[in-house]
Amino acid sequence: MFINEAWAQAAGGFGGGGFESIFLIVAMFAVLYFLMIRPQMKRAKEHKAMVDALQKGDEVVTAGGVLGRISKVGEGYVGLEIAPNVEIQVQRTAVQTVLPKGSLKNT
Repeated sequence: MFINEAWAQAAGGFGGGGFESIFLIVAMFAVLYFLMIRPQMKRAKEHKAMVDALQKGDEVVTAGGVLGRISKVGEGYVGLEIAPNVEIQVQRTAVQTVLPKGSLKNT
């Protein structure tokens, strides 16, 4: 007797509609796309454009926090002068930010 009443209550609740469930899942994916995936793709596109535009003389910050001036530009690597007569090689994709000219002072 109690089991039949429990089934009747469950059938009238949230589990009955198929269209509402599909709409809810589609809405969740749309929110996920616009809040997470799309901004990340935009940032990646901007970073790729910045890395492609690197040229000799640019002052940059790497992902590891190293500041330097680009002295050589290669296919996959750039040479960074981090101090007078001190040069290191880093991957182009490791360049995180291009600084305005004159940000680094020669000491």
